[in-house]
Amino acid sequence: MTESDNATAPSSLYDSPIARELADLTSRRRALEAVRLQFHGGTRVLTVSNQKGGVGKTTTTVNLAAALASVGARVLVIDLDPQGNASTALGVPHTADIPSVYDVLIDEFPLADIVQTSPESPNLLCAPSTIHLAGAEIELVSQVAREHRLRTALDDYLATVDERPDFVLIDCPPSLGLLTINAFTAASELLIPIQCEYYALEGLSQLLGSIRMIQKHLNPSLHLSTILLTMYDGRTRLAQQVADEVRTHFPNEVLQTVIPRSVRVSEAPSFGQTVIAYDGNSVGAVSYREAAVEIVRREQQKAQNEGTS
Repeated sequence: MTESDNATAPSSLYDSPIARELADLTSRRRALEAVRLQFHGGTRVLTVSNQKGGVGKTTTTVNLAAALASVGARVLVIDLDPQGNASTALGVPHTADIPSVYDVLIDEFPLADIVQTSPESPNLLCAPSTIHLAGAEIELVSQVAREHRLRTALDDYLATVDERPDFVLIDCPPSLGLLTINAFTAASELLIPIQCEYYALEGLSQLLGSIRMIQKHLNPSLHLSTILLTMYDGRTRLAQQVADEVRTHFPNEVLQTVIPRSVRVSEAPSFGQTVIAYDGNSVGAVSYREAAVEIVRREQQKAQNEGTS
């Protein structure tokens, strides 16, 4: 190596793609550390749903919940998926003998009796799912007010609990059955995670058609408030095209923040943790925290605009 090569090596090293990514991530972390959010006592209830499987629905639910808790919000996750993956990721026991959402829907247990605190944060709560929930679809058919069971239980919980959560996030199964309908009926907002891959919009029109039916017959206040782009790989033209297409169709609903493909995000559930607890400095954790901040600020900005109009 010549002297000129030695002179240029450090600058080229610091100007490498990896160095730029690390510098960008460090800058984003510092920006998040400076964020100060206030919550004013109202509870936002969001259903996280997408009938297309494998889009990061449960991953989004638990990591967004943990991210909101990390910026000061009190968050309740209701696990309506019989697989119980959200309960696992939040480190909450959900064996067959533990009171769960099944008991709330079928036997009218108070929601407060089944809610557990996640070991990750005192601000992070979970109403767990157990394997019994797999039979709830059939058992609900004969129940009175079968579509409103979760909403009634949640309304009672919010009316009686000492500390109301700032957010309730409901994780749905990937099919449109009575469990998902209960989630749609209980919520006022719908959050849809969309994978940045081919066929990303497949099934979305069907989901939005289902939402219109819910709005018409069961819950007029339900609306699509948020779309989050997940599994984004900025190195591929396809991911960029999908993102552009979704933003064109839903310019007001899509968050600016995107969730990249991340090994840490994939690893965290196997340790019974969210990525926020597993590796809070990773790009996945930073992205979910940015998404949480954006969700809070967008609603606050909307409230201010409505107040001044």
